[in-house]
Amino acid sequence: MTEHRPTLNFLCGKIAAGKSTLAAKLATADTTVLIAEDEWLASLFSEELQHPKDYLRCAKKLRSAIAPHIIELLNAGVSVVLDFQGNTVESRAWMRSLLDQTDADHQFHVLMPPDEVCLERLRARNESGRHPFTVNEEQFHQISAYFLPPTLDEGFDLVIHDQA
Repeated sequence: MTEHRPTLNFLCGKIAAGKSTLAAKLATADTTVLIAEDEWLASLFSEELQHPKDYLRCAKKLRSAIAPHIIELLNAGVSVVLDFQGNTVESRAWMRSLLDQTDADHQFHVLMPPDEVCLERLRARNESGRHPFTVNEEQFHQISAYFLPPTLDEGFDLVIHDQA
């Protein structure tokens, strides 16, 4: 009998790169749960999220509150898909801190479609009204300025996904 090791899956990619779509697919695996940052932020802080600095403040609160739960799930043998952005060194350090408190495996999924593809998806997402947040093109570019893909020296098991 092979021992099941839980896996922490997390993602990196600009707005509308396909992170949530991939996260939903990954979460269909047995004994796997999906935790989606946008859903939690919308539920807990929607009135407070007006500017990027608001996101940073609220995301920090959410991460602090949810981290022990993620660690417990992984240590109980449940795999977790974190639909949280891993777009900065700081956000990846938080994800690394979760891993360091478990024996879980991990996969860091990196999605890097061209900006034109992201913007096309963003417009469609905004028009559909199904996403908890609407982001305009100017905000896309402002937030994308903080995007920093992971490097090999960060020590993550990277899974690079197709450009489109």
